[in-house]
Amino acid sequence: MSGYSDRTKVSSSNARSTVGSLTEVYDYLRLLYARIGKTISPVSGEIVKKHEVSDVVNYIFALDMDSKVQLLTPLQKRHDRTIGQELDLLLQKGYSRVVYNNNIISIEELLEQNDVNKNESVISTSLDIKVLIDRFVVNDDEDNKKRVADSVLIAFSESEGECIISVIDGKEKYFNNRFELDGIIFLEPTHQLFNYNNPYGACPKCEGYGKMLGIDPDKVIPDDSLSVYQEAVACWRGEKGKLWLNQLIQNADQFNFPIHKPFKDLSNEQKEILWSGNTYFDGIDAFFQELEDGAYKIQNRVMLSRYRGKTVCNVCKGGRLRKEATYVKVNGQDITKLINIPIEELLIFIEALELSAHDQKIAERILTEVKNRLRTMIEIGLGYLSLDRLGSTLSGGETQRINLTRTLGSNLTNSLYILDEPSVGLHPKDTEKLVSVLKRLRNLRNTVVVIEHEEAVIRNADYIVDIGPEAGVHGGALVYAGAYEQFSKGINGSLTSEYIAGTKSIKYPAQKRKIQQKIILTGASQHNLKNIDVTIPLQAMTAVTGVSGSGKQVL
Repeated sequence: MSGYSDRTKVSSSNARSTVGSLTEVYDYLRLLYARIGKTISPVSGEIVKKHEVSDVVNYIFALDMDSKVQLLTPLQKRHDRTIGQELDLLLQKGYSRVVYNNNIISIEELLEQNDVNKNESVISTSLDIKVLIDRFVVNDDEDNKKRVADSVLIAFSESEGECIISVIDGKEKYFNNRFELDGIIFLEPTHQLFNYNNPYGACPKCEGYGKMLGIDPDKVIPDDSLSVYQEAVACWRGEKGKLWLNQLIQNADQFNFPIHKPFKDLSNEQKEILWSGNTYFDGIDAFFQELEDGAYKIQNRVMLSRYRGKTVCNVCKGGRLRKEATYVKVNGQDITKLINIPIEELLIFIEALELSAHDQKIAERILTEVKNRLRTMIEIGLGYLSLDRLGSTLSGGETQRINLTRTLGSNLTNSLYILDEPSVGLHPKDTEKLVSVLKRLRNLRNTVVVIEHEEAVIRNADYIVDIGPEAGVHGGALVYAGAYEQFSKGINGSLTSEYIAGTKSIKYPAQKRKIQQKIILTGASQHNLKNIDVTIPLQAMTAVTGVSGSGKQVL
């Protein structure tokens, strides 16, 4: 038996298990970013890359013919030496000239300069000294090209990965064969860098969980229908908090902050300002930081405990990964952004990727796997989920269909799959999609056995086995085994067949029971619920219906 789905196992209890990991889509995205992702410097916005000797040589010989070029390296500051010691070492290695204040001078002459302190540390010096490795003229001579390549290799070796191409009366171009830019040494993309289950890739604050014990926003702002002016920020209702609230109210016009708008209607940027503050007022974060700083006072500790809870990590913002992973982007998006959008939008992004021929060849197989899984999830009605949705928050029907997605993605053949009521909790609209997926599984030359009561599934079965005639001790006998065509005409002794054929039916009561008491829920918004109001009658048979994932289980 290669696959088994049990409706009693609703979802995974693993706090790290997500839709992305359950369907293996996230594993493929990790590979995609590791192989074709471009690391972007947060300082300059330029792509970080390791330069090869060929990159430098190609740049040089792309210059105008007869250009005079100097190959330089910075004076090394990676070792604790004085300027005198470093220059003496260069002399011993056979180098005789340096560039100082844009002039080429000999090392001996530099040591005699009055403004050069030989005992000054190279690490702390502000002197601009570059070592002259070679000089040459750009032309088509093959021997010249070989000489340039050899000199560049030497420059990288001597400087531990750096060189500068300086064109006489022209510009300078910096190269390095380390993964470095703007003074930052970046981590080279690997699949482990995007693995939140690995200490190397996980956020150091939340350790890859995406959540941590901290100030809970839902406790700080318990009623988001209130405005800031109506004291939506609960921690600012006291005597001390009023000072912070008044500071915001008095300065709100300076940056057009809508203090009378309900918190839920504020834009993401306005909510961020409320929490982090700006030059005109101190935000909620600063308020709690002041309490932390004064935690030796009992009243501050009591205030902090009142608003503590499980909240989104303030370092990775729920992305689970270390910040270096967010520098790696594909089509301008880092991986933490992709796992937060609905699967329907993610498929659109993946299908619209514009890659170079080289990257397309590398990513072709990975993208095929990702697209197949995303399309399957959309076909079976899970397009509203995001990859970072925790497995423990999924309904039974959602979990079963996610398992089907993984099964189809494995492309196993000649296998036996047994599913126990995979349509449980599904809306009829979703059941039709489920049937199409089961047929695809069958068409891969597998045997699919489905234990089911749903008519739409029974109607599409190739072969029906009806066990009965009734439930419990009154069942256990083989009532029918054969094709649906005969089964739909009505089989004596088969309740299922008789109801499908219409020979038996359940009549609706002529008069409905009047509702006397009821429960009213207002503003329900957990998981998939979107701030809805619900009235549930009591002392009556009540059914909550809707498509899978609409929020029935939460209610």
